[in-house]
Amino acid sequence: MQISRPTARKYVNMVDEPLYERVQRSSPKLCDFADQLKQWLGEEAKLARPWRRSTPRLFEGVQEIGFGGAYDSVQRWKAHHHGPKLTEALVALLFVADDACLLN
Repeated sequence: MQISRPTARKYVNMVDEPLYERVQRSSPKLCDFADQLKQWLGEEAKLARPWRRSTPRLFEGVQEIGFGGAYDSVQRWKAHHHGPKLTEALVALLFVADDACLLN
């Protein structure tokens, strides 16, 4: 891995360990179309899964009405506002010591 001299000098002269802080990306372009996306997803929530709009189809739809942003902003919006909350699920796996490795 190659590192430029100024970058190496910067990290050699640092006293504390550098901390990575990710700034929250804003989606000001998509904010104008959020109501339309919510309406589409709300209408299609009653339909069977194969008949609902996929993320690429949502992106094409907002492009048709004037959205000039990127696909990944629509993808992130859908995952954040309408996706399953996988982070809220917890399945505790508890095993008794003998259950994991029973040998006959």
